[in-house]
Amino acid sequence: MDRRSFIRTGALGATATALAAPAVAQGNTTWRMVTTWPKNFPGLGVGAQRLADRITAASGGRLTVQVYSAGEMVPPLQSLDAVIDGTAEMSHGAAYYWQNKSAALSFFTGVPYGMTTQELGAWVRFMGGQEIWDEVYDQFGVQGFLSGNTGTQAGGWFKNELTGVEDINGLRFRTPGLGGQVWEKLGATVTNMAAGEIFQALQSGTLDTAEFVGPYNDLALGFYQVCKNYYFPSFVEPGLATELVVDKAKYQALPEDLQAIVRDCSQAEYDMVAADFVANDPRALQTLVNDHGVMVHQFPDSILEAGAKASMEVLTDLRDNGDAMVKKTAESFVESLKILRTRTQEIDAPFVQAREKYLTL
Repeated sequence: MDRRSFIRTGALGATATALAAPAVAQGNTTWRMVTTWPKNFPGLGVGAQRLADRITAASGGRLTVQVYSAGEMVPPLQSLDAVIDGTAEMSHGAAYYWQNKSAALSFFTGVPYGMTTQELGAWVRFMGGQEIWDEVYDQFGVQGFLSGNTGTQAGGWFKNELTGVEDINGLRFRTPGLGGQVWEKLGATVTNMAAGEIFQALQSGTLDTAEFVGPYNDLALGFYQVCKNYYFPSFVEPGLATELVVDKAKYQALPEDLQAIVRDCSQAEYDMVAADFVANDPRALQTLVNDHGVMVHQFPDSILEAGAKASMEVLTDLRDNGDAMVKKTAESFVESLKILRTRTQEIDAPFVQAREKYLTL
């Protein structure tokens, strides 16, 4: 090869190397997000995809997130394990699905007669909740962030109308988390299952009743085809938060700006998902009532009262008999709720009551 050929060949090689280099030099990375939600599931599945897209866009493609819906990579209730064992870098779900790993995790989703959407966000963001959450998940090598909230949920779908707490006895009820323990105290036989499995279980008679989220999701799942009595409110899930979980070591290995993008995009989705449910729950409820003959009820007082008593028993037992991490979480949650409920009771609730009483639209 003569000198000119050598220079020309070398220049072409350098150009090819330069074109290939940015992916490495800029640290472009692809992460896999597994979820507990069906693909395009209203609010929750859509929120997971939107979060992935938000991270990808905000990072300029330096961190690209690919979403795998329930069952596409792992079964829905194994999404956290997929992050722990390295199958995926991220998961999107609800912390109370993993209460078998630590009962403390339920506090970061929804606690019976507990915090509203705004109160939970305040506890996690400004009152030490995030730091405690980090401690809980640190033992599994992962980190969690709030990524959405459904607001107060529906209480459940029942085949027959309820007259009192005695009607709960013996019902086979799909409901997860600490709320499941409350319903057990009221006499139900409780089980948990993923969203996509509930309808078939109701239809086959494996379940007598079920709750999932609220009108927006429940309409999509078709529960109205089996049950016509829809009860409100879910006193066991007053503000259910979803979570983004990341592999902690891989997260901390990211440049600081990418860490901030993951954290802040997840935080933005908390508010976005909450707004999505506020906007679409009432529309879905109208469809359920007007188009599908669903009958909306409020729980009888005897159920609400017995539920409150059972909720206190569950929370007290956790605080008094749980391990050190559970006690720490429960104490922080309860002490924060004592403060936060003052605003809700003295400002928010009176305003809503006055609006309903005096404003005519």
